[in-house]
Amino acid sequence: MEKSRSLTQGDFQIVHPNAAGIDVASQMHYVAVPPSRDQPSVRKFGSFTQDLHDLARWLKKCQIDTVAMESTGIYWIQLYLILEEYGIEVFLVNARHIKNVSGRKSDVQDCQWIQQLHSFGLLNASFQPDLYGRELRTYMRHRKNLTESYAMQVQLMQKAFEQMNIKLHNVISDITGKSGISIMEAILQGERNARQLALLADPRVKAPQEEIIKSLQGCWRDENLFELRQAYELYLIFKQKIKECDNQIELTLQRHQNSSSNQDQVINRKPRGKNTFGFNATSYLKKILGVDITEIFGISEVSAMQIISEIGIDMSKWDTPKHFVSWLNLAPNNRISGGKLLKPKKDKKKNKAGQSFLIAASTLQRSNHWLGVSMRRVKAKHGAPVAVKATARKLAIILYQMIKKQICFNPLPIDTYNQLFKERKLKYIKNQASMLGFQLIPS
Repeated sequence: MEKSRSLTQGDFQIVHPNAAGIDVASQMHYVAVPPSRDQPSVRKFGSFTQDLHDLARWLKKCQIDTVAMESTGIYWIQLYLILEEYGIEVFLVNARHIKNVSGRKSDVQDCQWIQQLHSFGLLNASFQPDLYGRELRTYMRHRKNLTESYAMQVQLMQKAFEQMNIKLHNVISDITGKSGISIMEAILQGERNARQLALLADPRVKAPQEEIIKSLQGCWRDENLFELRQAYELYLIFKQKIKECDNQIELTLQRHQNSSSNQDQVINRKPRGKNTFGFNATSYLKKILGVDITEIFGISEVSAMQIISEIGIDMSKWDTPKHFVSWLNLAPNNRISGGKLLKPKKDKKKNKAGQSFLIAASTLQRSNHWLGVSMRRVKAKHGAPVAVKATARKLAIILYQMIKKQICFNPLPIDTYNQLFKERKLKYIKNQASMLGFQLIPS
């Protein structure tokens, strides 16, 4: 059946005549095709790999070239990949969009309802990265989970110390640093003398020696020492697993770098914090993207990799920066009714790349550059949450422009920003005075 032929039903025009709908579940998938293609037009398939291939072959037999299905948990992933292998265009649809167009609810009717909506072109496909992007995203999300588990063990170690009234974290900024690890290992080996333990602290520790000794005097209890030992051992395990994950991420970047330009260009990295990669990720990103996005204020090496693993490297998927920040859920949620701007409603949906921009923006509150000045100005007027989101939106637009237009980061000088803001504010005051019949006269 030709796609170009104009088909209508009632007042709706059929946009996708060769469309199917799938209701995805953990054990069974219900598939609906147009009634004229096969009888019965709704079939049930299992979730085993062979069943998924049978499903794809049946769709090809019915001359289906596009399929819509809900993004239900992780059950859709393998079906999505297999349908792509068979050359079928897959629309992964947000379940909320289907619920907004209400219909009768059952497994059979669900797939028919999805098929009907997709035929009329009422469903939008969710963003999906390519195979390389999906691989990198999987590694980065797994690394984030490992990092959270790693941080939890540090908290458990601090808890065990606190229960024994060992105040080491009061005199040492990081108990997993060189001094903290040396003291902790000595404690687990049986050392209880506070003076001996204090000697293990690095000479660069700012706290006085006597204060370190006082912090190491406590009540040594077996159950708390057992908890400390277990947390420390798990801490080492997660640290090793993060290192292994970093190796896999580097191999993935190397494979993509081989097909990209600027392979000989190496730049110095700017690692910040303890949660950094064990390799020069900044150099790889520069070679793949063509620009160094870690130069953007607040964007660290890890956050840059998290963002790229979520959005990919092809900015043409978003026509304008406004489309990009809207997809990131960083655009203002302005609702207008009756010509009036309603109170903004907080959107509950989460975007992992958008969350990375929000975290990056939250680090700029005391920064001495134009973004920091802008954030403090918005914070004073609208509060911290609005200021963080507004700044995250600015960061996202800067990153979008850098990658799409292949331009370097060129921050605005603070004096220039202040002058532009002053001119804009003066223009607003002049307009307000003119509306009231007055005229501003320079002093």
